[in-house]
Amino acid sequence: MTSSKSSLRGMALLNDGEANHGTAFTEEERRRLGLEGLLPSRVETLDRQVERTLHHIEIKPDDLERYIYLNSLVDRNEILFYKVLRSDPAHFVPIVYAPTLARACKVFSHIYRRPRGMYITLDMKGRIADVLRNWPEADVRTICVTTGGRILGLGDIGVNGMGIPIGKLQLYTVCGSVPPRSLLPIQLDIGTTNAALRADPLYLGMRREPPAQDELDEFVDEFVQAVQEVFPGCCLHFEDWKGTDALRYLARYRDKTLCYNDDIQGTAAVTLAGLFSALRVKKEKISDQTYLFLGAGSSGLGIADILIAAMKLEGLTEQQAIARITMMDVNGLLETSRTDLIPEQERFTKQAEPSTDLLAVIRQVKPSVLIGASTAGGAFSEAVIREMATLNERPIIFALSLPEANAECTAEQAYRWSNGRALFAAGIQFPNTEVEGKTFFPGQANNFYIFPGLGLAIYATRPKLVTDELIIEAALALADQIDVVTLERGRLYPPQTDIIDVSLTSSVRLAEFIFDKGMASVERPEDIRAWIESLAYDPHY
Repeated sequence: MTSSKSSLRGMALLNDGEANHGTAFTEEERRRLGLEGLLPSRVETLDRQVERTLHHIEIKPDDLERYIYLNSLVDRNEILFYKVLRSDPAHFVPIVYAPTLARACKVFSHIYRRPRGMYITLDMKGRIADVLRNWPEADVRTICVTTGGRILGLGDIGVNGMGIPIGKLQLYTVCGSVPPRSLLPIQLDIGTTNAALRADPLYLGMRREPPAQDELDEFVDEFVQAVQEVFPGCCLHFEDWKGTDALRYLARYRDKTLCYNDDIQGTAAVTLAGLFSALRVKKEKISDQTYLFLGAGSSGLGIADILIAAMKLEGLTEQQAIARITMMDVNGLLETSRTDLIPEQERFTKQAEPSTDLLAVIRQVKPSVLIGASTAGGAFSEAVIREMATLNERPIIFALSLPEANAECTAEQAYRWSNGRALFAAGIQFPNTEVEGKTFFPGQANNFYIFPGLGLAIYATRPKLVTDELIIEAALALADQIDVVTLERGRLYPPQTDIIDVSLTSSVRLAEFIFDKGMASVERPEDIRAWIESLAYDPHY
């Protein structure tokens, strides 16, 4: 129990989720802390409490009810909550995060129980630092912040998006062992373009349209400065901002403060890790490939940018790297006659005829890697996959869009239409697939392979910036944890059941990289792994 909680007694203690042990309080603790008569007589172990909780979860009718139950549990007993989730992360992550979290966010204002994190509103402008000081923890190392502008394919859902930073930071602890006291979810309530929400009597956010860009920039600038004033050295994790805002604010702050955008850089890192794994099978390099993207939004552009950085590390110039990347969006090929492109897209335009025909562009570009970040479900047709397999002995096909209905193709389609030759990954976890008597294990390019380990390394080393080189190292740290036999069976990522160990190993490697590059703000320990393990959170009484 922390010193700030040591004075709690009786019902106040049982009602404090951070300090409560429930039926695990010993007889001596019950006498000393005024708990006698307030609990059943049986003293239980944490493992016995986990057993009962798993039964409670099992009998819930669906995953949304399980989500609601678990978020009630964390309010009652935080240690038990994390012990349960860490007992089987592969099972529980889809409940506390995507895909169940999308359902929860849609009705967030309706299922709201009690506050978690902070809500910073436009009318707090000029006093954001004072408001942040209301948070009870002084040593905040990572803030996950959203405007709710683009949530899990739901669009702008305003403060209903608060479920995202809450859930994301829970995964920092579940998968990455980052101490929960150091994490703070924040919703910037800037209004919403969603008229239906503004009209909902139970909606908890500001009932107004978002401000003009200049006003929003001033607000975000003050917020970023206030965070560094109140929580010096804190890392800002931007999550689910509107696409243009996501790109703009990452560019605005990435060289000035410790921050990253998981939708852009986390997606880029996990995609790059999958490519590193696939290219180990092909025995080729990143800079040997020709890339075609279907989807040129913030995620696609983030992947393309990190590919450029990786190819430059292999010796290519920036222009040579850009030349290897072709992009298409909803309006077709990014080519020089287009007048509807944002600056981040313009660098990828080609001197080519306009085209909206993916198959025709594939025949023209002859890509070795096809990446879908389009949300155009089924866009990778049988003809597209077969053409990729004609052009390449081992075509690399990544269908990254979420949810499943938006996936450009399924794992079964990719393997079957390529006669089992595709090296495939998706944004969701598809089931194992058998083709011509061989079983394939499709990988999921899930950001939770990246941000928890990165988060623990940042928590420990306190670097000044998150650089492209650090993101690339995170991808390499992940890819290097796959053995050759596993790769040949189609698995480009480690089993999700191993995520806690995978994240710890990644965090050790990233900490070493941060120290080697002189980026850390703390003294280098003699044994980095032992040091990281000593800092890692382990739920116990």
